[in-house]
Amino acid sequence: MATTSELSLSVRLFLKTYRFRTNDPVPFVALDKPLSECKVGLISSAGFVPPGIEPFDESVRGGDSSWRAVPADTDPAELADCHRSESFDHSAMEKDPDLAFPLTRIQELVAEGFIGSTTKNFVSIMGSITATGPLIKKTAPEVGQFFKDEGADLVLLVPV
Repeated sequence: MATTSELSLSVRLFLKTYRFRTNDPVPFVALDKPLSECKVGLISSAGFVPPGIEPFDESVRGGDSSWRAVPADTDPAELADCHRSESFDHSAMEKDPDLAFPLTRIQELVAEGFIGSTTKNFVSIMGSITATGPLIKKTAPEVGQFFKDEGADLVLLVPV
């Protein structure tokens, strides 16, 4: 994570004036069964896409709020970094995509019995979306329904 002094002047100025949203109250639902019996979904805001899937559109003003389904058995090494932000160094997550989209780690948790299973597909979204209205009004409900249809008991969010 960069300190503000490491960011470009334009990014620092943007962050000083950006109106961050607050979620109050924070949505929360307690699990009614142990993790070892749960089907777990995964969503990452790394903006990764697997081969053959349309990349996120970097030209969308305020950020591309669309989402991509990523098969749970995707090889992390095949993921393409389509994250538009220049506010952080992408090299670590490009070397090891599991840092930002832990596909291998979640399968290891299933193998160890720590979690019961995973959904067939996970979700990738673009981080660094500054126009959050469409993300909240359209994308979040769509992704929520997607995971409901996948039978997820819970979904882990990996923010980037």
